[in-house]
Amino acid sequence: QVQLVESGGGLVQTGGSLRLSCAASGHTFSAYIMAWFRQAPGKERELVARINWTGDDTYYVDFAKGRFTISRDNSKNTVSLQMNNLKPEDAATYYCAMGERPYSYDYGVWGQGTQVTVSS
Repeated sequence: QVQLVESGGGLVQTGGSLRLSCAASGHTFSAYIMAWFRQAPGKERELVARINWTGDDTYYVDFAKGRFTISRDNSKNTVSLQMNNLKPEDAATYYCAMGERPYSYDYGVWGQGTQVTVSS
């Protein structure tokens, strides 16, 4: 059974940076699309960025463009999210997600989340 474990969240000041990591176990990681989502209190979970199975195609939602970078290392079964110039509105629980089957954009596996807090 696949497990995703996030790490790297924490408290950072406005304008600061954090790097989130997600480690996957129990699956052929390199065949799966990976993504980062976030959910702030009282709001719906939203996509932040996604990356294809080879890592050469990425997609960012508007608020992430120019500030966040998603990457993956298939040799280590990890996906990361580098977040720069953080803003108070970026505060949320960030979740790693994996496609429910190879090459699928439907996400069927989720991590437990890592909290990001941005102080103003």
